[in-house]
Amino acid sequence: MLTSRLQVDELMDDPALDPGTYSAVLHDLAKVNRTTFAYRPTLDFLSRAVGSRKTLRLLDVGFGDGDMLRQIARWAGRRGIAAELTGVDLNPRSVAAALEATSPGTPIRYLAGDYAALAGEGFDCVISSLVAHHMSHDQLIAFLRFMDRESARGWFVNDLHRHGFAHASFPLLASLMGWHRIVRLDGTTSIARSYRPAEWPPLLAEAGVEGARVRRRFPFRLCVEKIR
Repeated sequence: MLTSRLQVDELMDDPALDPGTYSAVLHDLAKVNRTTFAYRPTLDFLSRAVGSRKTLRLLDVGFGDGDMLRQIARWAGRRGIAAELTGVDLNPRSVAAALEATSPGTPIRYLAGDYAALAGEGFDCVISSLVAHHMSHDQLIAFLRFMDRESARGWFVNDLHRHGFAHASFPLLASLMGWHRIVRLDGTTSIARSYRPAEWPPLLAEAGVEGARVRRRFPFRLCVEKIR
């Protein structure tokens, strides 16, 4: 079981999903991130990539309801870092969901569209969370090349680890927490669509990326990073 990646679409990717349901799913996914300590790996990466610098221009690809960007904004504020944070998402309904959950004055710009249109904007870091497993093989290779080309300080992929225990236990956790039905169903699909550690190096090699590291993070996160 799970010896190879599942190749199916997730319910939340259905363009016919009404905006209210889509927003509710994104907000519950943010709850999943909080419950599973999903912010820690990304913030740890930023601490090492930014170092003592007091400015940060960051791009988050596939921002969902913006929860990762809000965490980064708070992290930067505590450290006196002047942050310019940009999120881009293919689904325009994500912008409305993110704005709904974001306090006015937060230094975040939410955009709908293709990340490739933002090439050349001079980002220090490019990140993503729970996005890589949604991409096709060719899309992921193109994304790895974009991140490697467009990040001055480094880039970070925060994604799931295709693991049998995670696949079996997530529906129990989701039911216990009362998360949206689509989150419960898509959660197991996402895990089955994600990668294992040994599958990342060939992808990086195909993309021509050197110096990246693949790291397991608790619980059942698989992260890929490059710091310059």
